[in-house]
Amino acid sequence: MDIQQPESLKVIVIGDACIDKYHYGHCERLSPEAPVPVLRHNHTEEHDGMCLNVVRNLISFGIRPDKKHNTGIISKERFVDLKTKQHLLRFDVGETGTQRPLSKGATQRLNLETYDAVVISDYNKGFITEENADDIAKRCLEHKIPLFVDSKKKDLSCFEGAILKINEKEFHETARYPIKYELVVTLGAAGARWNGVQFGTKPCEVFDVSGAGDTFLAALVAEYLKTKSLEKAIDFANKCSRIVVQRFGTYSITEEDVRSLR
Repeated sequence: MDIQQPESLKVIVIGDACIDKYHYGHCERLSPEAPVPVLRHNHTEEHDGMCLNVVRNLISFGIRPDKKHNTGIISKERFVDLKTKQHLLRFDVGETGTQRPLSKGATQRLNLETYDAVVISDYNKGFITEENADDIAKRCLEHKIPLFVDSKKKDLSCFEGAILKINEKEFHETARYPIKYELVVTLGAAGARWNGVQFGTKPCEVFDVSGAGDTFLAALVAEYLKTKSLEKAIDFANKCSRIVVQRFGTYSITEEDVRSLR
């Protein structure tokens, strides 16, 4: 079998992007003004999040993807006690209703037929509409390009022919599916399920699940393109996600992490 090397693969990631901010500090007293903790600021860390975290993970797998995402600023700001690593508050800005959707013209200019795979990371913030999702899916089907989708939409019927990756909560909330599709459901500590088979994972101490779904998606794409086996790709994605949940914050898998799994 002629399997392309990662560096020769052409992949595009389309979806919602955000800035993940972590404000770390020391929490040692309650406010005299209200029964809430006072966080004395120590430092702040910023990372590219959502679809851009998928991009970062793909880079660690040796793929240099193109990307198309929203231009409006979405930020997720967490306030965290350094000692306990407890989240005190998450403050989100730029949610649904403020994002300009991907236009039909912009979708047509993406030249999808030139890619080995198309990845949609849809956090349902307004950038990916049912209309442009349907157009992308039809073009991928026409050119026989694998389409990987992680979406928070409750109606997934616009992603015809896609390999869908959703979590268990989203699975129970989904109202409609495409006619033809593959469905991978992530189950947290229990691994993932596909085609009636559960793919288990080794137990580990979980520090933070932020970004684990992005890592799973990127690993699924990278390994599927390498092996052409969804079964092998799911097993590999489980192993990668297991590494990520043992780190704090929006952790992207590294090349060193990947080498440790080979």
